[in-house]
Amino acid sequence: MGIREDIRTVFEKDPAAMSTLEVICCYPGLHAIWMHRIAHFLWDKHFFFLARLLSHISRMLTGIEIHPGAKLGKRVFIDHGSGVVIGETAEVGDDVLIYMGVVLGGTALERTKRHPTIENDVVLGSGAIVLGPITIGRGAKVGAGSVVIRPVPPGATVVGVPARIAEPQPSVSAGQLDHNKLPDPMLSVVSQMLDRLSRLEEKFQAQRYTSVYRTPLQKSVPKKDEQIYSQLREVIDPEVGIDIVKMGMVKEVIVDGVNVEVNLVLTTNICPMAEYLKDQVRRKVLSVGGIEKVSVNILDEPWSWDRSKEQTQDQQST
Repeated sequence: MGIREDIRTVFEKDPAAMSTLEVICCYPGLHAIWMHRIAHFLWDKHFFFLARLLSHISRMLTGIEIHPGAKLGKRVFIDHGSGVVIGETAEVGDDVLIYMGVVLGGTALERTKRHPTIENDVVLGSGAIVLGPITIGRGAKVGAGSVVIRPVPPGATVVGVPARIAEPQPSVSAGQLDHNKLPDPMLSVVSQMLDRLSRLEEKFQAQRYTSVYRTPLQKSVPKKDEQIYSQLREVIDPEVGIDIVKMGMVKEVIVDGVNVEVNLVLTTNICPMAEYLKDQVRRKVLSVGGIEKVSVNILDEPWSWDRSKEQTQDQQST
């Protein structure tokens, strides 16, 4: 656990590091770890007051509070570090990356093991709170702002309040936090519920039609594109709770005999629900009689709510 190894760790985990002199003089996370090692040594030698005093001074200088009784492994890096709190019985393994605002807190008043155990290669995102004598498994990632109150298996990614497992297996970008790529487990659950609801509605409508009409009605049959738009209004965007027709996501529907092409414009260039929406659109269009093939295209153009309202008004007027 030498100083040179600590400095190398900073260069490996922080692309903003420019020089050795800068790292030595301007990284409070590094200063807090160095002072903690001295305080922890004094704590082990039962110089409790001196250890706590040094820890208190370190907190005033760096904004990072590490109890001298806590155990830190090798190559632990605290990035920025302001507001980080590590409790007395916390144990942090090797190669752990800790961002600002992380709290490793306790949940009991008894003098027992009451703080978390963080195994090797874990990433703790900004503002993450880990409470109680739980274990965060090797290689796990805790998303920013998450509150973890249950053990996390090795390699998993957890997000939310309280934190839930979003990815049970290690991601391709192991060792990095990737703040902008964290999955949303609740959105996945909502999409699955909507998918199941859609299937049940289709089954109910089919049974109801069969029981009421023995043969299809031949008069007052709407045009095929009108039927398609009617079906597409049942496809709900789970992120906003509005159907895709009203949202203006359906730019055009092209009917060519038994083939239908649906062009969609999404609200963002990268929509996490794109595949779900395409599958729902395809299923709804196929439920219209006489359709054999459906192709759904995602157009690469900006989405506009004003344009969607104009399209909706035009459709209502026609």
